[in-house]
Amino acid sequence: MAEVRIQKAIADSGYCSRRKAEELIRAGRVQVNGHPAEIGMKVEPARSVITVNGERIPYQRNRHHLYLMLYKPRGYVTTLHDDQGRRCISDLISDLPERVYPVGRLDVNSEGLLLLTNDGGFANDLMHPSRHVTKTYRVTVRPDITDEQLIAFAEGIVIDGKKTLPADVRVVTKEPGRVVMELIIREGRNRQIRKMCEALGLEVARLKRTAIGPLRLGMLKPGKYRELSAEELRAIRTAIQKPVKS
Repeated sequence: MAEVRIQKAIADSGYCSRRKAEELIRAGRVQVNGHPAEIGMKVEPARSVITVNGERIPYQRNRHHLYLMLYKPRGYVTTLHDDQGRRCISDLISDLPERVYPVGRLDVNSEGLLLLTNDGGFANDLMHPSRHVTKTYRVTVRPDITDEQLIAFAEGIVIDGKKTLPADVRVVTKEPGRVVMELIIREGRNRQIRKMCEALGLEVARLKRTAIGPLRLGMLKPGKYRELSAEELRAIRTAIQKPVKS
């Protein structure tokens, strides 16, 4: 069997995403045939004994790939295990016959659309910064929003020392002390929307992701999940492969 890079072998097994696998390798939690793994090293998945935290990663030649959308409620962390005993998204998918992992994340106080899969290649493509797959959010902020602040979202805001890509923004409703807006971004930096709002002096009262590329949350209820339809899967694959205009 052909050799593959260790992080790809872990992702293809369905244990976690390729990016997470690289984090585990850097932390010294991965071994190959009893020896510490290094990022980029080649392995034979069918023959090599790959372990994470002492647990062997199973090799499945013809594994069944799952592609799910989940409505993550507020109060759940986007992880399968939590050392602090907080509620995890794994509690919401415990009836699944196969292990899946989240593609990207939503912070504990945010809610909405989250994709899960055991297809490492798909997850890696979707999360790659060069893809610029859009993510749509419904954001409730306080106390009010000005034209200047709306322009700042559209032009980009400096957070963590780097300017964000221009966002699409529109006001949905505006009431005294409360504004609901739709915000579309093309990158996935850590807590990006909350940091953008903080930089503009806006308090985020509620943050809900309603779409990833062509995939929409629709009528899915909090805490529930479903498989992507064949049409949805084709649509998101097309969005991933679409060339980015410079």
